[in-house]
Amino acid sequence: MTMSSHLNELKKKHQTLSDAVEAAQRTLSADDLEIAKLKKQKLQIKEEIARLSA
Repeated sequence: MTMSSHLNELKKKHQTLSDAVEAAQRTLSADDLEIAKLKKQKLQIKEEIARLSA
């Protein structure tokens, strides 16, 4: 897998997680722990993207 394709996959995962966080926050029965886990995963991916892009 090339670096650019790996970065594209990470960006897709980041967007998917972002969408999931937004959807979870809109529901009345949102699980705060699950939202926190999604946000943590999203941050880890963002940090990896930044590290690989530098």
